[in-house]
Amino acid sequence: MSDSSVYKGVRLARHQQGKLNPVSLQAIKRYPHWFLAIVLSIIVGLYWNLVATHRYVSEANVVLESPQLAAPTLTFQSLIGGGGAQGRGDMLLLRDHLLSVDMLNKLQAQLDVRAHYSGQGGHSIDWLSRMRRADLPMEDFHKYFKKRVSVELDDYAQVLRVRVEAFDAETAQSIAQLLLAEGEQHMNNMGQRLAQEQIRFLEVQVNELSERFDEALGVLIDYQNQSGLVSPQGTVESINAVVAGLESQLANLQARRNALLSFQSARSPEVVRVDSEIQALNQQINQERARMAQASGGALNTISSEYQLLEMKTQFAKESYAGALAALENTRIDAARKLKQISVLQSPSLAEYAIEPRRVYNTAVFAIIALFLAIITQMLVLIIKDHLD
Repeated sequence: MSDSSVYKGVRLARHQQGKLNPVSLQAIKRYPHWFLAIVLSIIVGLYWNLVATHRYVSEANVVLESPQLAAPTLTFQSLIGGGGAQGRGDMLLLRDHLLSVDMLNKLQAQLDVRAHYSGQGGHSIDWLSRMRRADLPMEDFHKYFKKRVSVELDDYAQVLRVRVEAFDAETAQSIAQLLLAEGEQHMNNMGQRLAQEQIRFLEVQVNELSERFDEALGVLIDYQNQSGLVSPQGTVESINAVVAGLESQLANLQARRNALLSFQSARSPEVVRVDSEIQALNQQINQERARMAQASGGALNTISSEYQLLEMKTQFAKESYAGALAALENTRIDAARKLKQISVLQSPSLAEYAIEPRRVYNTAVFAIIALFLAIITQMLVLIIKDHLD
């Protein structure tokens, strides 16, 4: 091939290239939104696939349980709510604590998560993935922490799913393990705090009521010793029974006397003997009644009344003491029932490879969204042009 033909070919290629560049620039000026969508998709794809730092994930599934010391009570509320309202509330409380600032402070004190997430722990982390600096304010640090740690409640299975992201597998697992340990301790402390206060209050009440019962019982025993009667009420009932028997005998004798007078004179020996027996019975009845209700302070009715009052006070003190003991025991059982135990369905896993970020997925999603926005922009441009025409 001659030099002239080569020279002509080069000139032709340069001429065509000169025609192509203005066309490309004109297309970019006419459709800047398409150009922007393509360029951003390329940039984002390069970031996710070449720059973004690997993130390792540790996952754990747990349930919160408490010991069942008694059979559950079947109520209308348990039938409607499925009996899991209290358990769900405890799970939500645990979730909030795991994502709280208090928990973040414990993680910082034991694992120094600020240094890890800011790249000062020996890891090279890209600018968009790491925390900007280790001394961020707590509010910003907490926001970043919630991006790397998620705790979600599965309402159907009543399982709490913990997911921790870190820049090495060991740190992710350590954070998840500490979350579970501190969460269980917090739930136990929170559940028992009120129960312990109730127990202390009831123990004081039991001691006071025990002293009152001992005092009332001592007063009752002293009164029995002073009156010489173990049970004045029983003595009164016994005297009443004696009086009733004497009155029955008196009625029989009076009936017999009336029968004798129907055929004998009042001076007959048999009638006189019956009269003597009637007189003796009347005297005995009067003595028994005087013994039971005489005017002096030692009357049995007065003794019985005072004894009944002391016995009522002693019985009341006894019942109060027994009720306080029962309440104390029930409160202790309730405190044991409020112990919360985190049952681990899946222990915090140790990742063997990084599953975050999902590079292809993130790139594809961003490209689809960018193209979709470009299509919308193109439609708006066409609509505006149609109105202008």
